[in-house]
Amino acid sequence: MIETVLTRTLGITRPIIQGGMQWVGLPSLAAAVSNAGGLGILTALSQPSPDALRQAIRETKKMTNKPFGVNITLLPSINPPDYEGYTRAALEEGVRIFETAGNAPGKIIKLVKEAGATVIHKCTTIRHAKSAQKLGVDFLSIDGFECAGHPGEEDIGGLVLLARAAKELNIPFVSSGGIADGRGLAASLTLGAVGANMGTRFLCTAEAPVHQKVKEHMVEMKEQDTVHIFRTLRNTARVAKNDVSVEVVRLERRPEGAKFEDLRELVSGIRGKKVYETGDVNAGIWSAGISVGLINDIPTCQELLDRIEREAEEAIEGTAKLIVRKEKARL
Repeated sequence: MIETVLTRTLGITRPIIQGGMQWVGLPSLAAAVSNAGGLGILTALSQPSPDALRQAIRETKKMTNKPFGVNITLLPSINPPDYEGYTRAALEEGVRIFETAGNAPGKIIKLVKEAGATVIHKCTTIRHAKSAQKLGVDFLSIDGFECAGHPGEEDIGGLVLLARAAKELNIPFVSSGGIADGRGLAASLTLGAVGANMGTRFLCTAEAPVHQKVKEHMVEMKEQDTVHIFRTLRNTARVAKNDVSVEVVRLERRPEGAKFEDLRELVSGIRGKKVYETGDVNAGIWSAGISVGLINDIPTCQELLDRIEREAEEAIEGTAKLIVRKEKARL
């Protein structure tokens, strides 16, 4: 068993968080992760309204009596969702753990902290991590360039980000991006993290609400099978390489470039949702990190976390054996 300040604070038995994922962070997956000893996360914006989130929370509580959290991701939008409404709904339903991410999270963080709940804030730079630290978050999730979704615009991998975090941050942090097995968890702990956040790996589990064909496709994917879209718009996102994402990149690379209006239909969230519902991996844009290259099966969440814990313990114990203590010279 691996115990850290993350497990002690959140009341979980394994230092592993299932990151928020649009259309995927639903009750079935969140409950399965929590029942397996990790921290399951419901994605608020996968629900159409705060009231729908209430129902999802109640459904999750019927499936687990273990801690779980809610993800609130704030994204640029002409007509932004009711972020405060979602947050208040979750708090009123008894949720005590929130994963936050995105732009200008201060108001949401303040709301959660005033209610006495715990905040894990995701950042892609140490600069942003320090700002979130000042806002009073409890944990930081340091998101390396390897991650699915939005890795920021500075292209810094987890190895450097985590080492800097250990030197410069004053609160605990978890690793995020590129983690899919026990070796990744062990490496994260060695670099100073108190746990790991995984998204792509949980996307390919038995309980993930995703079509079986998508999961089977992920098992065949390699780490080279992702691409970055929206690079020219400075809103980079790492997604699975497919017909749609390749076309988006082609349009962005034209001499005249591309505006979001040129890409809107291709990157529609409704099209992305169809991927998960129908199993057509070319139906739209869907997120995948390079950790997909480490995935070769579709386990239950229990099987996955059992294995990750065992692998991490073996890796940590094996590394410890490399230390040779010099005998003290006899006087």
